[in-house]
Amino acid sequence: MTLLGEPDGIKPGQFIDIQLPGRFLRRPISVYDAGDGFVSVIYKVLGRGTAEMTAFEPGMQLDVLTGLGNGYDLSKAGDSPLLIGGGVGIPPMYLAAKKLLERGVEPAVVLGFNSAADVFCADEFRALGCEVRIATADGSVGVKGFVTDALPGECSFFYCCGPTPMLKAVAKAVKTEGQFSFEERMGCGFGACMGCSIMTKNGAKRVCKDGPVFGSEEIIWED
Repeated sequence: MTLLGEPDGIKPGQFIDIQLPGRFLRRPISVYDAGDGFVSVIYKVLGRGTAEMTAFEPGMQLDVLTGLGNGYDLSKAGDSPLLIGGGVGIPPMYLAAKKLLERGVEPAVVLGFNSAADVFCADEFRALGCEVRIATADGSVGVKGFVTDALPGECSFFYCCGPTPMLKAVAKAVKTEGQFSFEERMGCGFGACMGCSIMTKNGAKRVCKDGPVFGSEEIIWED
């Protein structure tokens, strides 16, 4: 879905919050791509709200909050950064790859899926010129296993987004510093309700306002 408007200045890792007609809570969705007058998102149909979005016609007007969350700090990338995405955590990696390439930095990309039928965006990353590694749980494409089974030997810094079990596994497998983007249920999307708070080494933090991106050094991983 591509939305037209004034989304200038959106950073990789930020998200938008879409108000759906007749629905009380907005739908937070990470940004896949953004540019002059547009922002694009990729979403998975998981409930009634996202199912209704598939029926939207081009030109439909929606109430959308843009530029939410802190986003990734690309100044930390170094000369050989790694982008790691799993499932619905893959879309924000695309804008990160574009922005890194604009800086003259070529990232490696590792994508994780359940099977070949679930693979998406791999060709789009390759079209940018990125090295892409794929891991599937059933081994139908790429390396059999998880993203941690397809990691390159070394990286200068990493950026990661996906389900919490994947984030925890990456934290154990990658020894360099990096940033994780968390997927949490959000009530308001801008820090008012405190419903998406997590505990960090610096105290309680709101995923929607203080995150969704947190440095690997500040996260407390629960067993």
